[in-house]
Amino acid sequence: MTSTESDDPDAPKAPRTKRAANNAAPAGPTNDTAGSTGRVTAAQAMRGAAVQLAELLGTSPDSVSALRPTQDGWTADVEVVELVRVPDTMTVMATYRVTLDLRGQLLGYERVRRYARGQLDRER
Repeated sequence: MTSTESDDPDAPKAPRTKRAANNAAPAGPTNDTAGSTGRVTAAQAMRGAAVQLAELLGTSPDSVSALRPTQDGWTADVEVVELVRVPDTMTVMATYRVTLDLRGQLLGYERVRRYARGQLDRER
């Protein structure tokens, strides 16, 4: 009978419902804007910058190397493969500066740097 008491359908339902509600809660902020300012979160801005730039350039971004909040939204630096070469260290990369509004919508972009993948920044 102990097994039927632990299998009681009323006992497990309450904790499962609470867990489901708790699991759903973290997903909310990633889909909503943060706070009353209407500004998307940093994670949303990073994803938005990469996805929207990829749509315009027709290529997948390699990474987002910088993200800065601005008064009007966000600025992100996105690394993109422009020309594949062999060996891979000679692949031509580019850094694009992407400007997003508070809602994460792309306002503009510009290429600010081209370099070989294997190149190190010596001026920093």
